[in-house]
Amino acid sequence: MLESNYTMPTEFIFVGFTEYLPLRITLFLLFLIVYTLTVVGNMGLMILVKINSSLQIPMYYFLSNLSFLDISYSTAITPKMLVNFLASKKSISSSGCAIQMFFFACFADAECLILAAMAYDRYAAICNPLLYSTLMSRRVCICFIVLAYFSGSVTSLVHVCFTFRLPFCDSNRVNHFFCDIPPLLALSCADTHINELLLFVLCGFIQSSTFIVIFISYFCILITVLSIKSPRGRSKTFSTCASHLIAVTLFYGTLLFMYLRPMTSYSLETDKVIAVFYTVVFPMFNPIIYSFRNKDVKNALKKLLERNWTFQMN
Repeated sequence: MLESNYTMPTEFIFVGFTEYLPLRITLFLLFLIVYTLTVVGNMGLMILVKINSSLQIPMYYFLSNLSFLDISYSTAITPKMLVNFLASKKSISSSGCAIQMFFFACFADAECLILAAMAYDRYAAICNPLLYSTLMSRRVCICFIVLAYFSGSVTSLVHVCFTFRLPFCDSNRVNHFFCDIPPLLALSCADTHINELLLFVLCGFIQSSTFIVIFISYFCILITVLSIKSPRGRSKTFSTCASHLIAVTLFYGTLLFMYLRPMTSYSLETDKVIAVFYTVVFPMFNPIIYSFRNKDVKNALKKLLERNWTFQMN
């Protein structure tokens, strides 16, 4: 009976944040600025790493990929969200919804693995400096990157396939501002326990395993740092990890809260607000964090600005 009544909606309608037009315009302008800063900041960081010879090391190779992922998963969501702030009908086609879900999930999962690779890189550099060139060879770095994108693609494809085979019988109104998995599962009139289990297991495995790698890496780093007798040496060594720790705290704090909870504890209204931070706001922070907290990046940026200033003066 369920199969005979099943029809895939041709489109989904986003509830969004508010119907009040002045507030929608204000939010449009605010998030347009945030998105512009995200693209400009992360693109600038990628270019800086590419053209500066002092940044041609694994740590900044991973950082460049992190910037690419921040631009990518923000772009998967923000442009459509901006359009919907000004549109009378906040809709997306079913195929567009599936594509948006795929790319967001893919890039978000890949970012977890890149952050873990960056933590391992810091562990190798601080705890095993004599073996660093072997532990973080170019081949190893490429393997980390390929694994990140491959794992993200596979897990997101599984989520999309299992989500869009569900019957959406009652409504096509998504209580969110993008096609995320939990609000779409809430629309289905079928049993979604398999989907919930997949969400918990796959997201849980990637987020938990990468978090464990990060935790163990920094535990070993902490032991090594504490063994350094010079306070100045301890501070200098640990300062190379500060930017990454801040980025990890921001990213994992929200993701673990969002996806590693029982479905019964989800509040779509609350989750919409939280989702804004990790999909739209946090991607803007990484270039700021790494620019202001990392001496190598600051020095490279300073040299680039001085070179351009000298060129203009001549």
